[in-house]
Amino acid sequence: MSQPIAVTDTDFEQKVLKAKTPVLVDFWAAWCRPCLMTAPVLEELAKEYAGKLTIAKLDVDQNAKTAAQYGIMAIPNLIIFKDGKPVSQIVGYKPKEELKRSLDTVLD
Repeated sequence: MSQPIAVTDTDFEQKVLKAKTPVLVDFWAAWCRPCLMTAPVLEELAKEYAGKLTIAKLDVDQNAKTAAQYGIMAIPNLIIFKDGKPVSQIVGYKPKEELKRSLDTVLD
């Protein structure tokens, strides 16, 4: 059973950019209501895509350097990284089916 992993400014390169499988990074904050609505959807997706995709969560308040590096101005902000490069970005709360379509496009 797979769960989203936490990433920080310190381990972002190792856990995301050097990952062998694609990584969806959820840039979020504890005070963000749409972020809190997105969290359970990402937990379901982490289980459904186990082995094909890693889901990571980066708290923008505690990891401002990485958030700034990727120009995060609004949250939730989901960026899918493949081979160390951002290949897709989803801003704002999206229903599970819409997220799955975005993921399937990148994974196919």
